[in-house]
Amino acid sequence: MFKIIDENLTMEDLLAESGDFTSPELGTIISGKVVSLRKNHIVVDLNGVAVGIISGTETNDSAGTMKDLTVGDEVQAVVVENENEHGMVVLSLRKASQVNAWDRFEKAYKDGEIMDVKVTEANKGGLLLDVDGIKGFIPVSQLAPVHYPRVDGADAGQILMRLKKLIGQTFSVKVINIDRATGKMILSEKAAIQSDSSESLKKLNVGDMVSGKVSGVVKFGIFVTFNGLEGLVHISEIAWGHVSNPHQYAKVGDPVDVQIIGIEKDKLSLSIKRLIEDPWEEIAKKYPIGGKVKGTVNRFSQFGAFVQLQDDINGLIHLSEISDQKVEDPKNFLSIGDEVEAVVINIDRDEHRIGLSLKKGGKKTSKKEEVVEEVAEEPAEEIKEEKEEKPKKKVAKKKDKEEK
Repeated sequence: MFKIIDENLTMEDLLAESGDFTSPELGTIISGKVVSLRKNHIVVDLNGVAVGIISGTETNDSAGTMKDLTVGDEVQAVVVENENEHGMVVLSLRKASQVNAWDRFEKAYKDGEIMDVKVTEANKGGLLLDVDGIKGFIPVSQLAPVHYPRVDGADAGQILMRLKKLIGQTFSVKVINIDRATGKMILSEKAAIQSDSSESLKKLNVGDMVSGKVSGVVKFGIFVTFNGLEGLVHISEIAWGHVSNPHQYAKVGDPVDVQIIGIEKDKLSLSIKRLIEDPWEEIAKKYPIGGKVKGTVNRFSQFGAFVQLQDDINGLIHLSEISDQKVEDPKNFLSIGDEVEAVVINIDRDEHRIGLSLKKGGKKTSKKEEVVEEVAEEPAEEIKEEKEEKPKKKVAKKKDKEEK
């Protein structure tokens, strides 16, 4: 395997040339020169006195050192065994890289540096990574807004599904807790962007329009991220009309323009509807008091029935305005989908309310309902007639008996 340059050299000469080489201690990092390279197999000359061997999984490290090695290159490795059955020192590239990685992580923790890491796993608590055997963890609470899994009811299954989509992605993080002895390390993406977020926040003013992406849709509104920040579009700020389900208006990842309507420390209140012309500005002209309007019953409440007049405009027929009769439940008089013609009795532009009345000249115009009612009435009349005819037949039979 090795070429002897001078056959007259004695062992004493070789030892003299090797300097102060001593048997390496387990776990220490030593340097050597690559003398042979094969697949998953590296032979290293250790100062001419010993030969090291790196094989199997120990040739793989996060830096991909082996793929760039050539014969004659200097390489660092950790001693894992002083001597194997072939008299070679067993070495590990992977563990050397691990030692160097710990050094880098500890320095980053001490100096507050930002590091890039790749996510390898996910569980319902957060994201995990493995750097040469070093396990790192990014808790859900330490994710940046753009990656935070916002789901209705904090459903664990949905959270895990969202987190698994992040596997393989590279994250910029800060080390916020590290313990080399136990091998534990906690990372934070949120801390890594904090300084940028603070700067972005300082530049914002109420009334500003910004472009962002939907980061979450929940029952009470839509979360939007932009410039490392996140704000909430409350359900009441999604559209000018009534919004019962925010999921009908956006999905995660959608681009969206919003207006800043409130800034309280790091909490941002946003609006989508305020970037659209308020249709209520023209409501008084379009629906004058005393005029008749047509619409469709689209929902009920304990105090009446709502009628959709146009896309974002609904009017309310109060219980007291549905009928001259006493109305306790609007469902006894109207149904979802009924078409009605109602009279406008009140308009409150500031509160975005239109009051309607059926009993003051309005009416239900749904043909479908009328047909159902007519069909339902006919059998009732026929049954009544049949009941009236049966006694007559009995009376007739009784008279026949008397005559006989």
